[in-house]
Amino acid sequence: MNILDKMKRLLILFISILSFTTQSQSLPLSEQAEVSLITCGPGTELYAAFGHTAFRVRDPKVGFDRVYNYGTFDFNDPNFYANFTKGDLRYFLSAYDFGRFLRTYHKEKRWVTGQVLNLQQTDVQKIFDYLENNAKRENREYFYDYFFNNCSTKPYDVIVETIGEKLVEPEIFNIESISHRQLTQPYLKNLSWGDFGIDLGLGSPIDRKATPKEYLFLPENVLTYFDAMKIVENGNELPIVKRTENILLKQEATYKDTFFTPLITFSVLALLVIIFTFKNIKQQNRSRFLDFLIFFITGLIGMFLLLTWFGTNHISARDNYNTLWAFAPNLVVSFFLFKKKLPNWVHKYCLIALIVLLIGLIVWILQIQVFSIAVLPLIVLLAVRYIYLWKLAK
Repeated sequence: MNILDKMKRLLILFISILSFTTQSQSLPLSEQAEVSLITCGPGTELYAAFGHTAFRVRDPKVGFDRVYNYGTFDFNDPNFYANFTKGDLRYFLSAYDFGRFLRTYHKEKRWVTGQVLNLQQTDVQKIFDYLENNAKRENREYFYDYFFNNCSTKPYDVIVETIGEKLVEPEIFNIESISHRQLTQPYLKNLSWGDFGIDLGLGSPIDRKATPKEYLFLPENVLTYFDAMKIVENGNELPIVKRTENILLKQEATYKDTFFTPLITFSVLALLVIIFTFKNIKQQNRSRFLDFLIFFITGLIGMFLLLTWFGTNHISARDNYNTLWAFAPNLVVSFFLFKKKLPNWVHKYCLIALIVLLIGLIVWILQIQVFSIAVLPLIVLLAVRYIYLWKLAK
């Protein structure tokens, strides 16, 4: 081997070592570096209704200003819809320029607040190193859950993981004792159909009383929690928030909720069904297509709810007692009701369906699961038609 070949090999080895070192170590930050917890206000669309939480790492000395966002996912992933359906939806941590992050919220007229954390330079570096490592392609994914593992719970987990031994956690959210469903209500008051969809699709697990730590699935609760948190430095308890920055001021949101809310829409439908039922009694005939539609739609909804209950990993969709009014067997029965002559067993079936409907009301009254108020006219609608068919078939 000649001297030129040896030099080439040494050069390749040097570049490989340098490349490995660069990838293994994150940027050393200066003493001016700061870590901030970023809280973003709610938006007018359902996906943004609860706000957002992220990290910001800023070092003015080296011109570094980056956001670490646990709320990103790849909509173009070929397995996106399959994973979403199965409850295996994977979000990931993305790291990018803070200015780019901010432009989105400025465009949407959403407020953004930064809580600069009161940390020693070594702790700033520790959190930064953790985030940089977590943002690597092989480490960045995590299994998302609406209430227990989302973009707002992750920053708290990072802080505990990196400097948890220094924290003095506040005793707030202990006085209140409300459920996850109740915690979401203030954010959905102008999004009636989204609120109905959440109440329909998510089951009794979210009616369990939330523990103080479980309040942190909401960004504004994270902001409040960190405002009250302390950190121990040299034996002294200090506020963990050094200062609060109003990065984007709060603006008046423009909501576009429709007049035809679920309650109004289903009340009108219930009234029409009652009118049609009295008309059927008076004229001694039956609206077969109406029966088909009622049974087919409620049965189809029931089948979907059972699928998310038993066939997926969505924790919050389990034990969903909306299936007591959205009765899955109705899907099969609907085709028999389309016939002119009712089968003999229909009166027994309708009696069972009425009993199941009554059980659903008891579940609601006992608050085992809280249904949307818009379900009430649907229960009335179903009860009227069940009673009519029971008497007619009998």
